[in-house]
Amino acid sequence: MNNLNKYSMSSFAKIIQSDKPVLVDFFAEWCGPCKMMPPVLKELKQTLGDAVTILKVDVDKNPHTAQQYGVQSVPTLIVFQQGQIKWRQAGVVPAKQLQQILQQWT
Repeated sequence: MNNLNKYSMSSFAKIIQSDKPVLVDFFAEWCGPCKMMPPVLKELKQTLGDAVTILKVDVDKNPHTAQQYGVQSVPTLIVFQQGQIKWRQAGVVPAKQLQQILQQWT
């Protein structure tokens, strides 16, 4: 998993243009439910490996990115592929459900 803090916005735009699905976790450090997502994302990465890219975006450090994608609550999960939003949901999502969602595009 990578944090957007390591990337510029142009890198983010390039990453979400990928042919493989890119799961973006918009989160905040102060958000209780957000703290439930790292183990879910880790399990997902172990299951799907390189078939998916997972990014974490801190909305407090990247407010423009959050605003650009209409993120109003955290956590918000968005799946991009070839720059298009394929799926989005606010709230904690179990690893099995995310795996089923992502496998549509892998």
